[in-house]
Amino acid sequence: MSETTRTDAARAEAARAEAARAGSTRALTDAQRRAVHELMRVSPVADELGRRFAAAGHELHLVGGSVRDALLGRLGDDLDFTTDARPEETLRIIDGWAEAVWTTGQEFGTIGLARKGLRIEVTTFRADAYDRVSRNPIVQYGDNLVDDLRRRDFAVNAMAVSVPGHEFTDPYGGLTDLAERVLRTPGAPEESFADDPLRMLRAARFAAQLQFTVAAEVRAAMTAMAGDLARITAERIRDEFVKLMCGADPITGLRLLVDTGLAETFLPEVTGLKLEIDEHAQHKDVYEHTLIVVRNAIGHESDGPDFTLRMAALMHDVGKPATKAVGPDGGVSFHHHEVVGARLTKQRMKALKFPKDVISDVSELVMLHLRFYGYGRGEWTDSAVRRYVTDAGPLLSRLHSLTRSDVTTRNRRKAAQLAADYDALEARIARIAAEEDLARVRPDLDGNAIMELLGVPPGPLVGRAWRHLKELRLERGPLDRDEAEAELLRWAAAEGLTKP
Repeated sequence: MSETTRTDAARAEAARAEAARAGSTRALTDAQRRAVHELMRVSPVADELGRRFAAAGHELHLVGGSVRDALLGRLGDDLDFTTDARPEETLRIIDGWAEAVWTTGQEFGTIGLARKGLRIEVTTFRADAYDRVSRNPIVQYGDNLVDDLRRRDFAVNAMAVSVPGHEFTDPYGGLTDLAERVLRTPGAPEESFADDPLRMLRAARFAAQLQFTVAAEVRAAMTAMAGDLARITAERIRDEFVKLMCGADPITGLRLLVDTGLAETFLPEVTGLKLEIDEHAQHKDVYEHTLIVVRNAIGHESDGPDFTLRMAALMHDVGKPATKAVGPDGGVSFHHHEVVGARLTKQRMKALKFPKDVISDVSELVMLHLRFYGYGRGEWTDSAVRRYVTDAGPLLSRLHSLTRSDVTTRNRRKAAQLAADYDALEARIARIAAEEDLARVRPDLDGNAIMELLGVPPGPLVGRAWRHLKELRLERGPLDRDEAEAELLRWAAAEGLTKP
């Protein structure tokens, strides 16, 4: 390389570096401008609280996620503060000023309060020690702000603004990381994750929520220490995972979980979707297909993130690894993978301590997600449509979204045909619903009428008769009163029942 060429290359590199610095500077300026605007909104309350602490001889700083969100222009009504005051002193300072106070976190140094529509938490400086066996720290109070910030998970969450003085403290470069949209730890990531392995999952969550990149050294530590996540309770993992799934870009977070091995600790079914693709590509890449389905499902949301729909999209094919079979012709099949998938989904969500109703809804969607296929062959009767709607129940709109999201074929003609078939099914559902009130499919006789006609008391027999009439209702549509009574009496006779 000639001297001239080397000089030109050096100049080009210097120009790129300068452009990057200029871009970061502009980003910081924009972020700081947004922060001023956001802080002005809450400063009447925040500064008033700060003056009360100052009068008592204590510091008070807006801290952590609140500062980060202010810089991002998305500060909410929940504010986090840190102080050198002990919890009992905080209680004395806010006495008579706070409109409500809660002390559930007092043993960890946190006092909660409400004032003029803002929810505020004030936590004493911390210098916790960890036994690195459990997640629970030995609570120790600190005596300065910088040490308190160092114990936080990421540099973008380790910034503070004093109140009422509005002095900015950023000892670990959080503002630069925020401008570059990158996640780094205040200290060595290995030390941070050893103290609290949940921070690894929080990295994936912030990547999904904030659409930030995880720094290479942080990602490497996550990979090396993924197994440490087993120290964390299922409930804490569940809560972080829900936030990840409801983020703006859960796909990035999910890839990070799988690539670092974190998913293997608490959601191995998703890692298991990476089925080996044979040389003839007899089936699609199930893992990549699943991520596309999740993204498609997000596109069908109309009222904010829908965890139930997103989780069903993520789990809809988890039964495939266990049901994969290769036929004599080399074709690959996954018979009944929806049944196996629903069972695996229920087991996994139960292990993660999800509420029973959420488990039921997600696993039912997984069970039903294949029901539509075959409709386009013209095999569905009105009875089949009624059963589809009845089985889905209140999940019908989500089932519509999941089924449409599951179409990821690159064959435009096939995709268009499937979309047209589902349009036709939805139109047919609407027609039958208008005629028969499908939303409330019930037998044509209620329990009282059954007991009166058969002359029986309340009990299991009434339930059996009710279910028989419901099956007739699904099969034949509405019956008039005389038809329903005749059918009930025929059923009773076939069952060997006679009216006393």
